[in-house]
Order: sequence, then C-alpha cells, then structure tokens
Amino acid sequence: MLPSSTNKPKLSFDCVFYYVRNLEASIVFYCDTLGLTLASHDFVARFDLDGMLFELVPAPPGAAFPGTGNARLCFEVSDLNEAVEQLHARGIATSKIQHKKGGELAFFRDPDGNELCLWQYDKAEGARELVRSAELHR
Repeated sequence: MLPSSTNKPKLSFDCVFYYVRNLEASIVFYCDTLGLTLASHDFVARFDLDGMLFELVPAPPGAAFPGTGNARLCFEVSDLNEAVEQLHARGIATSKIQHKKGGELAFFRDPDGNELCLWQYDKAEGARELVRSAELHR
C-alpha cells in the first residue's frame, strides 16, 4: 500500500554540489576559467548561479570518487560555439557539439573529472517555452 499524499515530506531545494580533491585549485578553475563568482568560502566553496546554490565540497581523505554518474552541472550559454572556443583557448577539452531536441550541447570536465555541460537553446525555443510546453502536455 502506498503512503497517503498527506504523509509526503516537504522538500525544499538546497544546493547542487561536487566533491573535489583540492578545494583551492577547484575554486581557481570555477572562478578564473569559468568566470563564476565565489559567494562564500569556509569549509566549502559556494557559488550563486542565478539564485541556485552550487557548492564545492572537499572529499574526505582517501575517498574514492564514484566515477561517472549521471548528474552534471549544466550552464546555459547564448553562443555555444563561442563558449567552446573560449574553453579551448584556456586549455579545456570539450566534446564535439551535439544537436539534441531543443538545442545543442557540449561536455567538459573540471580538474576532478566532474562532468559539466554547456547548453544553447534553439533560438526559437527558450527555456521558458520548453517548460510551458511540458506543462501543457501533462
């Protein structure tokens, strides 16, 4: 028997985080290479991405990184080709640009191997239009 809907926990979004081996080196990568602004830094590094909290968390000593998961941080860009060229100019390898429904994307990795993504929506279909379309088809 499924629990009743009144027993569901109230969940609120907190953050997205990546474990990193070297917090200081990762801060340099995310600030200097990607241009993110560091919001705070104590035992973790925090970045505010358009109201979403993204954190870099030091991995426990001796911890093995689980490898390739299916979670990734995705950055929306207005010109994917230009963004890929800028990463290449900074020595960051990227995947080939892939065409997907609704836009194009390219993947790259941070110094710890965490996969990141650049995404450009099709010009005719922005993020809000895709969300509205999905809501209409529920």
